Amino acid sequence: MAIRLKPLAEQVIVITGASSGIGLATARRAASAGAAVVMAARNRLALKQAAADISSAGGRAAFLAADMGVEGSAEKIADHALEQFGRIDSWVNNAATSLLSPLYRVSMAEHRRIFDVGYFGYVQASLVAAERLRAEGGALINVGSVLSNRAVPLQGPYSAMKAAVMAFTDALRMELEIQQAPISVTLIKPSAIDSMYIEHSRTKLGRPSAPPPPPSVLYDPELVAKAICFAAEHSRRSLTVGGAGLLLTAAAPLQPRLSDLFLEEMLDVEGQTGDEPPEPEAYDNLFEPRADGRVHSNQRERSPRRTSLYLAAQMHPLATAALAGGAAALGGAALMMLKERPK
Repeated sequence: MAIRLKPLAEQVIVITGASSGIGLATARRAASAGAAVVMAARNRLALKQAAADISSAGGRAAFLAADMGVEGSAEKIADHALEQFGRIDSWVNNAATSLLSPLYRVSMAEHRRIFDVGYFGYVQASLVAAERLRAEGGALINVGSVLSNRAVPLQGPYSAMKAAVMAFTDALRMELEIQQAPISVTLIKPSAIDSMYIEHSRTKLGRPSAPPPPPSVLYDPELVAKAICFAAEHSRRSLTVGGAGLLLTAAAPLQPRLSDLFLEEMLDVEGQTGDEPPEPEAYDNLFEPRADGRVHSNQRERSPRRTSLYLAAQMHPLATAALAGGAAALGGAALMMLKERPK
């Protein structure tokens, strides 16, 4: 059965992890385009304020406080969306928790919590969403990471969880296609993002968490929101946000030993910590909700990049190919003219 996705302005979109960062940016962007948004996260006060802000700007928003690490949360969110707006057209799984630590210092309870929210939360929500979307069709969008393709030191549990998300998403896509379900399944893979993820992460490194150092590029959460909203309207297998992510998604798997050495050097303790402490109320949301409500982190040493040519190329491959072909043709014509010019 063919997949037909509605224009954003005609959609009802469920977004988990919507109280800050990528989720909040996505809710605002979708609502500004005319979509009705259903926002879910643990922090009820932050959700209530975000929904009020969207409504005061003329948008449509509902919210529900829910912990995606708790079984049954996805059913409650789906029921709430149907009660508020009558249907679901797109579902975005974005909720996650994280920890920066050497693996030998990570407890089994911390491992399980990261997987309960970021993997099993995605599993239950994806299956619930697929059932709700099966009749009329729609988009299921899972937020993975460039770490889905390549683990990095000191983020072992998070890397493993995002790798599991990618494998599950690929398997579900194939099964839905076998069943001829009219559901688009997209994996979004952000590079390093300037979101509250940095402050929310529990750390055992002795210093505040910080984004990866140069030559890594830090990207604006709005770029990920742009990719998610695009995937709600256009069927794509995956979208990587930020050209810097090519290093981990494409180059690193081809040269595993060289990438080991590079990542060990770049992302050691020094490379993942800094001098800017998180806001005390925001730090460590692994087991309990903490202060939310901001799209960006409190880091001020580096400005996030607001454009990504690589993302644009994935969103519009034909136009990109045409431009590249046109540039090559112009270059070839110029070379021929130079060769044929009288001497």
